[in-house]
Amino acid sequence: MYVVLAALFFFAILTLWVPAYWPVTVFQVGIFALAVSALAIFGIRRMRRADLYPLVPLSFAVAWGLLQWGTGHTAYAFDTKTAVVRWATFLAVFLAGVSLFRETEVRHWFRSAMLWFGSVVAVVATVQTFTSPGKIFWLFPTEYTDYVMGPILYRNHYAAFIEVVLPIAVYEALRRDRDSLLYSGMAAAMFASVIASASRTGTILVTAETVVVIALLWARGRTSARSVGTALLRMAVLFAVFGSVVGWESVWNRFWEPDPMQMRRQLDISSLHMTAAHPWFGVGLGAWPTVYPRYAIVDFGVFANQAHNDWLQWTAEGGIPFGIVIATLFLWCLRPAFRSVWGIGVIAVFLHALVDYPFSRPALGSWPILIIAMLATWQSGWQAKRPDG
Repeated sequence: MYVVLAALFFFAILTLWVPAYWPVTVFQVGIFALAVSALAIFGIRRMRRADLYPLVPLSFAVAWGLLQWGTGHTAYAFDTKTAVVRWATFLAVFLAGVSLFRETEVRHWFRSAMLWFGSVVAVVATVQTFTSPGKIFWLFPTEYTDYVMGPILYRNHYAAFIEVVLPIAVYEALRRDRDSLLYSGMAAAMFASVIASASRTGTILVTAETVVVIALLWARGRTSARSVGTALLRMAVLFAVFGSVVGWESVWNRFWEPDPMQMRRQLDISSLHMTAAHPWFGVGLGAWPTVYPRYAIVDFGVFANQAHNDWLQWTAEGGIPFGIVIATLFLWCLRPAFRSVWGIGVIAVFLHALVDYPFSRPALGSWPILIIAMLATWQSGWQAKRPDG
C-alpha cells in the first residue's frame, strides 16, 4: 500500500501544471480511499497519544470549516467547502502515513523514494528552465515565459517542494560513507535547482537547512568528524560546481530589488485588517480572495489569489482560534523534526509559509504533512529493528 501512496504523491507533483482540477480530484480520491483502507487493515491504536497530536489541529480545521459553512460564517460557501476538502486531504494523508509507516523498513523505503524522485525532478527542472523556457517537459506550453521548474509553474512552490526533500539528501550524505558521493550529488542538484528558480526565500531556506543538518549531526555525535569533513568537502565542491552551472545572477539580482517585500507587506496589512474585523470566526476558509478587495489598501491591477502568507491567511479565514490551533501543529513538529534531523524540511516549509502559500495546493501541502506522519511514527519507535536515522 505504501507503493500506492508514493505513486499518488508523485502523480500529484507531476500534474501540478495541468490547468484543470481532475488531477487534484484523482489525488484526493486516492488518498481518501488509501487512508480508509490503511486504517481498516493496520489501525493506529499502538501509537502514543502524544505522537498522534497532529490529528487534533487537522481534525479541528475540517470541523471548523464545516461549522463556518453550516452556520453561514463564510463570505463564499463554495470556496469554504473546497478548503474543507483540502484540509480533509491533509488529515487523510496523516492518517494514511501513521498507518503505513509502522515499520522502520517502510519509512526508509519511502524516504529513499522521495529522495530519488526529488532528485530527478530537480535535474529535469534545471535543464528544462534553461533549454525550454515556459514549457513543461519541453512539450506543453504555459502562459509563463520563464522559471517554470519541471512540472511546477511557480518558483516558490518549487522551492517548498525541494525544502521537504533536501534535508534527507544531506542527512544521507553525512551518514552513509559508502554512498556519500551519490547523496552529495543529489543534494547539490536540488540545491542548485532552487538557485536556478531564483526563489529568494527558497535560497535562504535550503542554505539554512544544509547548515542545520550538518551542525545537528556533528553536535550530537551521530557521525564522525572525519565523515563530516569528507562529506562537507564533497558537498562544497558539488554545490559550487552545480551553482556555477546554473548561475547565481538571477537570484542575486532579486535580492537587491528595491523593497522586495512591498507587495507582501501590503497584503499582510490587509489580512490583519480582515482578522480585526472578524476575529473569532474569520471570513470563511478559502474566502480570502473574495473578501480581500474590501480590505485592500492598494490596487495591484491583478487578481489577488492568495495572501502570500499562509499564517495570516489562516487567521483571517478562520479567526484567531483557528490560527492558534494550526500554530500548535508547527510547535509539535519542532521537537521530532530536530531530533530526527532528516525531518527539518517541515519547519522550512512552515517558515516559507510566512511569505508565501505552499499549503494552498493539496498536492504540495501534503508533502510536509506526510513528513509529519513519518515523524510521528518514528517518534513512537515502532519495530526499531535497526537505528531509524
